[in-house]
Amino acid sequence: MLNTDEYKGSVLGMEFRPDDDRISYPEGLDSVCLPGIYVMAVDVLEVEVLNDKVIDEVIDTVLHTDINYRKWTNAEIAKNPSVRQLFYSNDKIRIYFECLDTGKIEMVKPEGLSDVTKEQLYDIAFFDNYTGARNWRYIRHFLFEHVSPEINDFCFAIFDVKSFRMINELFSHIIANQYLVRISKTLEEQDWIYESARCDNDNFAVIFKDMEEDEIRRKFTELFESLSPLDQDSKYQIFFRCGVVPMRATMLMDERVADAAKLAKSLGNKINKNEILFYTEKMYDDLFWADQIRAYLDTAIANDEFLVYMQPKYDVASENLKGAEALVRWNFKGVQFLPPSRFIPFFERIGLIGKVDDVVLHKVCECLCRWKKEGRNVKPVSVNLSRKQLENPNLLEYLCRVVDSYGVEHSLVDFELTESATYEDKDYMLALLNKLKKAGFSISIDDFGTGYSSLSLLADMPIDTLKIDKSFVDRLEAKPEDSKDVTLVRHIIMMAKDLRFHCLAEGAESKSQVERLRSLGCETIQGYYYSKPVPVCEYEKLL
Repeated sequence: MLNTDEYKGSVLGMEFRPDDDRISYPEGLDSVCLPGIYVMAVDVLEVEVLNDKVIDEVIDTVLHTDINYRKWTNAEIAKNPSVRQLFYSNDKIRIYFECLDTGKIEMVKPEGLSDVTKEQLYDIAFFDNYTGARNWRYIRHFLFEHVSPEINDFCFAIFDVKSFRMINELFSHIIANQYLVRISKTLEEQDWIYESARCDNDNFAVIFKDMEEDEIRRKFTELFESLSPLDQDSKYQIFFRCGVVPMRATMLMDERVADAAKLAKSLGNKINKNEILFYTEKMYDDLFWADQIRAYLDTAIANDEFLVYMQPKYDVASENLKGAEALVRWNFKGVQFLPPSRFIPFFERIGLIGKVDDVVLHKVCECLCRWKKEGRNVKPVSVNLSRKQLENPNLLEYLCRVVDSYGVEHSLVDFELTESATYEDKDYMLALLNKLKKAGFSISIDDFGTGYSSLSLLADMPIDTLKIDKSFVDRLEAKPEDSKDVTLVRHIIMMAKDLRFHCLAEGAESKSQVERLRSLGCETIQGYYYSKPVPVCEYEKLL
């Protein structure tokens, strides 16, 4: 039956291939990827029409003649769900049976398969039944058959529609499906594209002629702009995320080309912007590193390798300590201190950052509890909440349970959310923030000015502190009072005060920046001018 892969969960048909030394057949037969379907005339099977009789004969042959198959009877298959593909082989051919992706392994003979001609089977195998476009199997076939170090005069790309789910929710699934058809037809009309396919949902793949990077960017920018806005609503803008692999710049072959394109695409993180990202060898190195630390994360937590550092916050007017932000450092395997940039982005990308955030929260609560028992002048500590944590429907209950287990007052814990995180699912976010606020926690919006929050949403948020991003603070250096940069920061501070938010500036490193922020009315500063992030033992001396 047809091979399944990450883009397709349904299967139909049967595959006959001549034995081929170029194809790797791994031991155990737990994974074999072959390009598409072929019904081929071979010495032992003259097949022109694939029908029930032929299938029965093949299965009977397998059951009674192949010693490799006999140990995988249906009874055994049920006990060995890891075995995904079975085969009959002799000197001439190998026959593959791919099981339906139903969670258990069983031989399935699909209904309606009788009297399917080669042409009909080809259409079933290689075309998307909704859009009429070619499908992922066809592209896989191309990559297997045509990609080699000698053939590299083309490029490969995979792209998707950002926030495609919102089109379904706002306009209906019918409109969303019509839009997918529009994308497919538009791709077919491009004279620079050799082949295109709808992979699954809103994912599309294209094979196109080799061009310089700037020209590729221009082509895709024009393509994406032609597909936005939505036909049904000219005000609704649509944005895309695309990963590109120029074949002349890589030694990758077969499905690794697609993996590289998907890797590049996955690095896109802007919301209201088209992104065209090119695969580089550094991405591969980063992927290898991500796999390493993913596998080691639980061991690192068990070994207590994640350390909390505190960066103090100071009142601008009095220069008194106001609190701190908890930051994480990794004593990797006890031999190397890793800065956050070496692991946080990777854990965010692979969805494991929540585990690190949990460690930080427990360590912060442990410190707050100890400081209170020691009679110190305890100040609030900020703890970051990642997007992954925000997706947890039981987040509030979890946070309260952890904080309460240490006997820490909720008012001493300030939860920081990035501005971009608040943009997703606004109703859910507002409800969550209101619950956090009602529970007695403080809330800060981090990196303000770098995301896409609307001002109306900001006005509705029950937040306590607006943190101005360091990029704005850097622009204040040696700028005249009437410059645009100074004016922008001044109005952010004024807006924060008018909305009754506390205003904190991040990343002040010089006296001139501090003086300028003080003159503009900023109340609190967190930056190297006052202190870099320090170990807990150093910070607690300030309390």
